[in-house]
Amino acid sequence: MNDTMQTMLREATRLTQSGRLSEATEAIQRALSGTPAMVHNATDSAPSHVFDGEVIARSVDADELPAQPDTADFNRGNARVDTFIDGSHTHAGLTRRYKLFVPADHAGKALPLVMMLHGCTQNPDDFAAGTRMNELAREQDFFVLYPEQAQDSNPQRCWNWFNRSHQQRGSGEPALLASMTRTVMAEYAIDPRRVYVAGLSAGGAMAAVMGSTYPELFAAVGVHSGLPTGAATNVADALAVMKSGTPRVASARAPRSTSALPTIVFHGTKDQVVHPKNGEQIINRLLAENAAGGTLEQGISASGQRYLRAVHRDASGVVIAEHWQLAGAGHAWSGGSQAGSYTDPKGPDASAEMLRFFMHHTHVN
Repeated sequence: MNDTMQTMLREATRLTQSGRLSEATEAIQRALSGTPAMVHNATDSAPSHVFDGEVIARSVDADELPAQPDTADFNRGNARVDTFIDGSHTHAGLTRRYKLFVPADHAGKALPLVMMLHGCTQNPDDFAAGTRMNELAREQDFFVLYPEQAQDSNPQRCWNWFNRSHQQRGSGEPALLASMTRTVMAEYAIDPRRVYVAGLSAGGAMAAVMGSTYPELFAAVGVHSGLPTGAATNVADALAVMKSGTPRVASARAPRSTSALPTIVFHGTKDQVVHPKNGEQIINRLLAENAAGGTLEQGISASGQRYLRAVHRDASGVVIAEHWQLAGAGHAWSGGSQAGSYTDPKGPDASAEMLRFFMHHTHVN
């Protein structure tokens, strides 16, 4: 390699190392084409010309140049990422683990919070996968809290909605879940006007309990394949009402909220685990506390699931309840992913519809 060639390569290297990549590339291209390459002296402001008419054939391959920053990699490296963290909360002698979805762009914002209560035999990861609620949270910026029932509190990991001590304000699981919610609200910038609770099956029943016992905490409730608050006070009654949909507990004994919360209910008409009459009774109880009018519509999802949707409004015209009856559907989260248990992918998408319903309601303090 002659002196001029070495000079050209040294100059190209110096330019690339100093970040002047376009000039380095131009110098190499000039050398390859046999035209004069501009050599810039670090101390001189005026360039001098060096001609090399005998550049080596291999020149400098592109992969030998210092790597240029990749914009996509740069963005990925600097982007905020979502997190799905583990936690544990203790209140009044009860401890439960939980998982919390924290959206990437939460800093400096007051975002909504949705508490999701899983069904029997499920856990937070399973429930998150099946409902795809984290995907919606990623797209729309909200937190999702997934409390986990302990197996030593219920062998099937069911929330104890049927136990009188877990149906009242200030005691048992409702007090624990309310305390857990408040703790998350205090730790993150949660908008207190937009806190919601939803659940499936036993989790749906407990969501109804939370709405009736802590109406000041939640702005709206979602119940999928669940039961009304106070429908049973022991295991035998629970099994009976799940089978028939007829509570064996006098309605006067059932806990009532001081202000009925907006509620959206999903239930399959062929649910063999929790009778669909239970969904009807959740709606009927709410309407008994509110003068309302309503509309009824039939529809079919993109995957062929037929449904009947009743929309109920209060005297001022505000929607206070929606009742989705899924024709022929069983005990499964409507529109859910098969990555989780107890899901029916045919839709309609209960997660998206619940979220739409929730975001139309803010808590009025």
